[in-house]
Amino acid sequence: MDANRNSSWRLLPHLLLLCTALLLGGCATTLSTDQQALVAGKTYVVTGASSGLGRGVAERLGGMRANVVLAARRADALEQVAGRITAAGGQALVVPTDVADPTQVQRLAQAALARFGRIDVWINNAGVGAIGRFEDVPLEDHARIVDVNLKGVIYGSHVALRQFRQQGSGNLVNLGSVESVIPLAYHASYASTKAAILGLGRALNEELRLAKLDKVHVTTILPWATDTEFFNQAANYSGHKPRMPMMDDPMKVVDIIVRATVFPREEVPTGWKARGAYWSHRIAPDVAERLAADIAHKAQYESSPPAPATSGAVHQPMPGTTGIDGGVRERMRQEDAAREAAPQR
Repeated sequence: MDANRNSSWRLLPHLLLLCTALLLGGCATTLSTDQQALVAGKTYVVTGASSGLGRGVAERLGGMRANVVLAARRADALEQVAGRITAAGGQALVVPTDVADPTQVQRLAQAALARFGRIDVWINNAGVGAIGRFEDVPLEDHARIVDVNLKGVIYGSHVALRQFRQQGSGNLVNLGSVESVIPLAYHASYASTKAAILGLGRALNEELRLAKLDKVHVTTILPWATDTEFFNQAANYSGHKPRMPMMDDPMKVVDIIVRATVFPREEVPTGWKARGAYWSHRIAPDVAERLAADIAHKAQYESSPPAPATSGAVHQPMPGTTGIDGGVRERMRQEDAAREAAPQR
């Protein structure tokens, strides 16, 4: 009986994902050439633009000739992104910003308005995380994650929506996560902030509906685990290298985010895996959470090689982590190959 039950549990996520993919697959993820014209000349504020999804989105927008206001802690990395944007035909403004500081976020908005006159889209992308058992992660790391991931989104949303109300239009895009819906073991404070971002978006959309502001939109993006620098920058107290199975390519998620700025929806899971997780939690929440926890435990504590404890980029930026793709999938392939080739004990 136990063997049958275990087998069913192993099959359930695949069945749920397959059903969801069949029901919801085929959704457009990129903009056509004609649709890209809707981006040209618009002003976008992108936080966390020095690496990962933020950098990918900023560069993609630049290629569509948008005005892109780049915000992150690392001015030198932002200047590199700005150079690529201007070379592609867009305009860029670098505003070094720690989103955990409301004064700096206000200054970011003022700089965007001073240069471009309006803000059409504000993308709250900046985020940090910590991996490890909740009590093993230092309290100051938990607090900083809340400051950046939740307070930073609240600060950005506040200045953006005030401006959008004044303009009568605008799109606010907040980066949540599949963990906004299914919290993962060993990501406790990160998952809690992402759940709060989803709740924030839902509340704000109701306020906009009640105010009849039908040209102001709030979208929450819900990515599956994505191979970006996030995993290289995360604080890690698990004793093992960061791992997640079936990671998505970052440029796929970038395209979905960009499309959502033109065709906003309240909640956007990025691809079939994220949609599968989103809907499986609605169908069987307890089962979905237990399965996700089992998968996270196996990946992080049973399949990953050792690694020293680190606070990563939670408190201070890390050098050399400015790419869009984090190379995590390739690292995991190499680690798995080495483990399989090692002599069995």
